[in-house]
Amino acid sequence: MVDFETVTFGGSALDRAAHLRSDPEALAAGLANQSSTSVVFWRGKPLMTGDEIKSLVRLPLTHPIFAHAVDSPTLLGAEGDGLCFAQDVSSWSPEDQDLPDAGFLDPTEQHHPDVPADHMFQELRAVMGAINPRDAELAATARALFSWHKSHQYCSACGEKSEMVQAGWQRSCPSCQTQHFPRTDPVVIMLITHGNNVLMGRSPGWPEGMYSLLAGFVEPGETPEAAVRREVLEESGVQVGQVKYLGSQPWAFPSSLMIGCHGEALTSEIKIDPNEIEEAFWVSREEMMEVFAGTHEKIRPARKGAIAHFILLNWLADKLD
Repeated sequence: MVDFETVTFGGSALDRAAHLRSDPEALAAGLANQSSTSVVFWRGKPLMTGDEIKSLVRLPLTHPIFAHAVDSPTLLGAEGDGLCFAQDVSSWSPEDQDLPDAGFLDPTEQHHPDVPADHMFQELRAVMGAINPRDAELAATARALFSWHKSHQYCSACGEKSEMVQAGWQRSCPSCQTQHFPRTDPVVIMLITHGNNVLMGRSPGWPEGMYSLLAGFVEPGETPEAAVRREVLEESGVQVGQVKYLGSQPWAFPSSLMIGCHGEALTSEIKIDPNEIEEAFWVSREEMMEVFAGTHEKIRPARKGAIAHFILLNWLADKLD
């Protein structure tokens, strides 16, 4: 069976040094260590360098760009002889540069004047297929944490503004002392097969030619297997029988865990719910080979790095079982 830890964001054995998050002296020593570095984010975009092969930029903690940091550094883990942190510099306003596009994927890039010309803030989804496992894990972790802090600034128990503690891994309410922790939303993404065919669909607003495996959030009190059957039935009208787990992928857009599953369809008739998806249809293995070759008349190749691409590629190669 294929190793799902090789998918983008699948992990790099990063030492997250969780024991240091509650140790102020150790954190202070790490921040003072000249070998410690920080990755940089601006409005959800990591600072990257490189052309076809991308690298996540690490800067010294004393770098002037951190004058724009919106909060104290978030600890990602131990790396080399020091610690690796993440900082969000979203308070910086670029001048005479393209601002982020509100569309599905932001193609714009921004350059901060204090870094070399080839260091650019880039959309993580646009570069995820060209980064190594360590950079991918660091970037996904930082992006998910920053998204959570942005959307959970106020205590859900009393409404008071909460404070970032535990080196970025917790928020504490100064009024009622409620402690809040980063959340991850489980999402099932499913390879639904019927004989030699796989079920594909698209959501409204996706770019032209973009289709993927069906997916949906796991509801409270629901198993992933039950979520697969419910979501497929709701979206496409197809009934699913046996479901088995394939593998997972952290997905920091904004904070999900994609749970890959394989379900066997009991029916083949499709009746979509237009409130859920725009279109769904069966694609044969032969057609899917055309998709991956870039010659299919309707479907564009899946984005490299996404778990849907990984599952489909290994389904074509008969490596999932």
